[in-house]
Amino acid sequence: MRRSSAVSAPASPEPLEDVLAEARACTACVPHLPFGPLPLVRAGAAAPLLIVSQAPGTKAHETDLSFNDPSGDRLRDWLAMDRDTFYDPDRVAIVPMGFCYPGRLPKGGDAPPRPECAPLWHDRVFAALPAVRLTLYVGSYAIRHYLPGYPTMTAAVADWRTHAPAVLPLPHPSWRTTAWERKHAWFGAELLPVLRARVAEVLG
Repeated sequence: MRRSSAVSAPASPEPLEDVLAEARACTACVPHLPFGPLPLVRAGAAAPLLIVSQAPGTKAHETDLSFNDPSGDRLRDWLAMDRDTFYDPDRVAIVPMGFCYPGRLPKGGDAPPRPECAPLWHDRVFAALPAVRLTLYVGSYAIRHYLPGYPTMTAAVADWRTHAPAVLPLPHPSWRTTAWERKHAWFGAELLPVLRARVAEVLG
């Protein structure tokens, strides 16, 4: 059985507003960001739900709002959550593996999150989120980083019971997941009801 990997935090956290101000001014990856830096990280110190996601997409970058696209609509449907709740930083913290939009791959699709970002910022941000009761690792990049040892994203999500109730792994909610959901009916039949109930519980 794999040990559940909820986020860990240093003993003496910094004020969240200070960490976020630094993170939002970060230029560490500027040479690798074709559209320039725009770190998208949302969090309030009282947030009980933490979403560790992938990296902002094109529409999120254009609108300066995380998950402001069809993948966000799907994720909110999975969570049974309205937009107002989702974008309330004192209820939901959204901390991607890469804070900035990484651009496109030559053959299409978004590039991976920049590898510099999570080591630079995650421990500091997570340390300043003492109220988190549920962490969602959304997509293969977050799962691979925080729940290592699984051969595939699907294997990690299928083993969700090992990590519940503090952690739940989820696939990335892009349009490509439509076929994945049809192939893996247990996701909708077994995991989503638990996810929705747990989200409702931690949000009160």
